[in-house]
Amino acid sequence: MVTPVDFQTPDNLLSQLIRYVDVDLLVDTLGNLPGQMLNFAFLSLSPFRLAGQKYVDLTDAFDDAQALKNFLRMEKWIFDSPDQAGEAFRQFAKDFFQQNKLVKGEVVIGDRRVDLHEVAMPVFNVYATQDHLVPPSASRALADCCGSRDYSEFSFRGGHIGIYVSARAQREVPPAIAAWLLAR
Repeated sequence: MVTPVDFQTPDNLLSQLIRYVDVDLLVDTLGNLPGQMLNFAFLSLSPFRLAGQKYVDLTDAFDDAQALKNFLRMEKWIFDSPDQAGEAFRQFAKDFFQQNKLVKGEVVIGDRRVDLHEVAMPVFNVYATQDHLVPPSASRALADCCGSRDYSEFSFRGGHIGIYVSARAQREVPPAIAAWLLAR
């Protein structure tokens, strides 16, 4: 679900930003990456929607105590971001965002190369159409890289977090996954 495969699609703003970051200098200077810094980077990708519009839309919930509580719980969860291990970030940013090794078949885990063309099992790729962190094209690239003859996609009209926590996601995503599994 909302899995990036091609980290350098033209609409991937996060990738475009990270490609020009001196990751070594960043990690060597900061050690672990502060969660708040990453939050700021994610919010900056869609500032009007993520840092403005959602608060304007909140006025619609002032009369609904439960909706207001849910909104505040989500805000607390979103902004409760732990620091990220510097060395893990260094490797991930360089291998995936800067060098796009997954789609090229150049990722090595232990002593084994990850080759998506060798994935022969059924694959159900679930992505969000309004995802600002993993644009649909970054996820849909799996179709061209995957070796499975049983490949399916499900697009959810929502964002990166909404695909997991929104009421509509709860109504749409689990039944789609269940139907795909039951058919197999």
